[in-house]
Amino acid sequence: MPLRKDIWRVGIVRKPMQDLLKAGSLQGEVVHWLPELPALHFDADPFAVWRDGALHLFVETYDYWRRRGSIDVLTLDENFRVRERRPALNEPWHLSYPFLIEDGGQIYMLPEAFRSGTLTLYRAVEFPTRWEPAARIVLDTIAIDATPVFHNGLWWLFYTSAESKRAKVAALHVAFAERLTGPWRVHAHNPVRFDPTSARPGGTPLVIDGNIVLPVQDCAETYGGGLRKLTITKLTPDVFEADASARFMPPAAGAYAHGLHTLSAAGDLTLIDAKKFEVSAETLASDVDHLFRKALRRFGG
Repeated sequence: MPLRKDIWRVGIVRKPMQDLLKAGSLQGEVVHWLPELPALHFDADPFAVWRDGALHLFVETYDYWRRRGSIDVLTLDENFRVRERRPALNEPWHLSYPFLIEDGGQIYMLPEAFRSGTLTLYRAVEFPTRWEPAARIVLDTIAIDATPVFHNGLWWLFYTSAESKRAKVAALHVAFAERLTGPWRVHAHNPVRFDPTSARPGGTPLVIDGNIVLPVQDCAETYGGGLRKLTITKLTPDVFEADASARFMPPAAGAYAHGLHTLSAAGDLTLIDAKKFEVSAETLASDVDHLFRKALRRFGG
């Protein structure tokens, strides 16, 4: 259990994601950083949609004392001031990566929830704070950071596998379906890619010049250490070919200079998150507390 903790912070750039991908860099861009949370708490994995003149920004919110993520929604005005913050989705298991999809007049969320043993697609009953399960997506493995996109008449789903610590960051799988709710079929050659520098999805896929461009994490040195763009040049149910770019250059982010693992689109805005490392008496205390609680559960306390 590392004493050093990853602490993430969400930022917003007033530029379309496609422009940033073309540039291959965030350096020199103005980033509006959302407020920091108290020690050993953070927001990460931002995804957002505009509704009624407000930006509804969904994040994983994490507390190192509780050791379980949940999904919050922040309502921001056009100047990115936070009007309101509310819980959006909470389950008995860890939740993160609240990927949003608009399809058929409905808004869906596909959060990462591998500790539940399945992948669940949620539908907004009362946007943005009430969600209900709409479908269980059955695949060839328990999915990590499942990321869908509609292209050439099919829904495509990109994800890594929860089978091992290495597979979580390196083993890219693909599935496809006629409808978002499934049934889903898996690619004939899963995992289609095994590379810790460019496999785990990290944000919104875009279709550029007829090809899917998927932000992927570079986890070779540290989890979420950076991003690359994976351009998928050939994609059918039994063919997959892709090329990874050089590492996407992060913004000047002060202490938050140790990672970048989400790049998502919200209209003409781009959302990011950046990481810093934290080591303190509080990180040590949270580890001691976690081990104590784990021992109590083990021995029936």
